[in-house]
Amino acid sequence: MRKRIIPSADEANPTSDDKWLDLEELVEVEVTSEDPEYPIESALLPGGTSGWRASGPGEQTIRLLFTQPQAVRRILLEFVEPAVERTQEFVLRWSSDGRTLHDVVRQQWNFSPQGATAQTEDHRVEFNGVTMIELTIVPDISGGTARASLDKWRLA
Repeated sequence: MRKRIIPSADEANPTSDDKWLDLEELVEVEVTSEDPEYPIESALLPGGTSGWRASGPGEQTIRLLFTQPQAVRRILLEFVEPAVERTQEFVLRWSSDGRTLHDVVRQQWNFSPQGATAQTEDHRVEFNGVTMIELTIVPDISGGTARASLDKWRLA
């Protein structure tokens, strides 16, 4: 018997080569609300430690408006909820004209303090001429009082 070890898809395309976009220089941000202690910059910029959190319950939207159209190859989202059991839904969309939105992903996740407290979404994409990326979060699909939060959002 002959045998060969071949690299997995992750090994063949290492993520360490991705260069995160400098969102501080490239985007204007629109956000429906934010807790002053958890500003959106904490989720978007490297070195942020607290992440973003909404000022109250209910659906929230974060829009990244690029000052110049960009190519986007990777979208990384990290959500952390250590305290409240809830089912969150988010929708991630992109646009090349600022009006027509194209879905990237719609995802539900069950957070539980005794189990799953973190969700990471790492999407490889091939989008050119991106002028806007929009993230809409429903923090609790049952309509509870949980607040939306986002630990990290990176683009490459």
